[in-house]
Amino acid sequence: MDHFGLWHDKMGNAVSQPLAGVVDPQTGVTFPDLNSLNSELSQTNLILPEPADFLQNGLPEVSVIRPTLTENAGAVATIKSFTADRLFEGQIPEFFTTVIALAKAAPHIRGAAFPL
Repeated sequence: MDHFGLWHDKMGNAVSQPLAGVVDPQTGVTFPDLNSLNSELSQTNLILPEPADFLQNGLPEVSVIRPTLTENAGAVATIKSFTADRLFEGQIPEFFTTVIALAKAAPHIRGAAFPL
C-alpha cells in the first residue's frame, strides 16, 4: 500500500504548473490544475494518508486507506475471502447469513456510531 500511495502521489504532481490546463489537440482531454483549488483534499503533494477520526469520535486518530471501488475490495469481498481461506470454518449457517447481511449493508452506512 505504501508504494501505491507514493506512486499515486507523484503521478498527481505530474499534472501541475506549467502543464496544468493543457488540452490535447487530438482528443480534447484537459489536464486540470488540482492545486488551484487550494484544498487539502485535492493537494497533490501529500505523500501518505493523514490521521483522521475512524469509526467514532474519541478513538485515537489513524491513517486509513479505503478502496474507492467495492467490487473486489469491499466488505462482501472481504467476507468471501475470509470464508474461502477457511477462517470461519466450523461456524453455523446463521453466522454466514448474518455477516453477509452486515457486509452488504456496510457501504450504505454513513456516520453511524459503532459500539465497542
